[in-house]
Amino acid sequence: MDLPGLSFRIDTLHAAYGRGLSAAAVVTEAYRRVAAIGDPGIFIDLTPECTLCAEAAALPAFDARRFPLWGIPVAVKDNIAVAGRPMTAACPAFAHVPAEDAFAVGKLRAAGALILGKTNLDQFATGLVGVRTPYPMPRNTADPSRVPGGSSSGSAVAVAHGIVAAALGTDTAGSGRVPAALNGIVGLKPSVGAVSSRGMLPACRTLDCISVFATTVADAWAVFGIIAGEDRADPFSRPIAWTDPGVVPTRIAVPAPGDLHLDDAPAHAAWSAARVLLPNARDAVITPLLDTAKLLYDGPWIAERAAAFGDFAASHPGALHPVTEAILGGAARFSAVDAFRGLYRLAEHRRAAEEFFARFDVLAVPSVPNFPTLAELAADPIGPNARLGTYTNFVNLLDLAAIAVPGPRRPDGLPAGITLIGPRGSDAALAALAAAFMEAQTT
Repeated sequence: MDLPGLSFRIDTLHAAYGRGLSAAAVVTEAYRRVAAIGDPGIFIDLTPECTLCAEAAALPAFDARRFPLWGIPVAVKDNIAVAGRPMTAACPAFAHVPAEDAFAVGKLRAAGALILGKTNLDQFATGLVGVRTPYPMPRNTADPSRVPGGSSSGSAVAVAHGIVAAALGTDTAGSGRVPAALNGIVGLKPSVGAVSSRGMLPACRTLDCISVFATTVADAWAVFGIIAGEDRADPFSRPIAWTDPGVVPTRIAVPAPGDLHLDDAPAHAAWSAARVLLPNARDAVITPLLDTAKLLYDGPWIAERAAAFGDFAASHPGALHPVTEAILGGAARFSAVDAFRGLYRLAEHRRAAEEFFARFDVLAVPSVPNFPTLAELAADPIGPNARLGTYTNFVNLLDLAAIAVPGPRRPDGLPAGITLIGPRGSDAALAALAAAFMEAQTT
């Protein structure tokens, strides 16, 4: 069997396992790919190959029904606990070894998955560019001169390179969607609370989601279906009624011209090509949704990040990445009164979102408005990052679900894509439309 040419998709791997391929052989091939790619920024920690081969050999007899991720190599963002492996959140001074798996990681293992390693990220999941790390930064898979996207940079790059079939990321302001868009893969951001965040280091605990990266909607959905479910030990876990993807929603909104924010001609061309593939899409004013995003970094929610890791920062001066430290420093300007005023304002935005999604099933937007170069980010570490969140920052604040999928490429060859957004609980409908959108590009 041609292992170097074997696609690390769940269906492909399971078909190969059914023909007798060993899981240990796939593990060995995954490590060969890591070495061949030669990007030291993807993983902060790799499970020793001998250890993972032993885990592969210890799997029960192949049975994809009982173990839907049997022998599937996956990666985990390094702000999510994997028992016995170091966890740093891209901050060496924070390094420790959790004794237990995060709830979602435990679900992966129980389904037969093999955890290849812990992936790099914007430190403490604060950023959308993927380069705010003291470790070597992951390289964008399409153009190394461009940012890889973050904060779940390593997870997205590992999937895009075919090192793993799927990877866990996190998403507070777009960290599970932006790097997917910039590397041409799928990024599924569930409804808030649909996946337990127990064992995940929070960024903004009331907004955080564990997200899934994969190369296909089917694989992303399969992993989501395994890790989703109420966890009574997590106070932010919420029960959710969802079913397998089926009915494709038809009431689709797209940004009206005044709300279409794209920074260059190639991005406009890619969006125009993508819109053709969205049947019956209608222009809609989405300014009230976009305005919500201002609360995340220009409002009191920045103080929630201080609640997550501010005590650590105060007791470890000099440990933070300079940009992370600058962002955290902005929390001090907000008071408890500001926090309540922010909640009142958010309630108004959520009511506007409810009214919007009473008229539409789905909002389809460009995943990102820009594709910054590393040089642009070096000249301005804040501006391009903030711009990347144009169509992502408001989603968790408004309690919405989303999935980013590849679309027609830009004329300059760089990946482009769209993000489908819907109300809480619309995860299955969004996945169905996402799959149809990707299928339409092949016909």
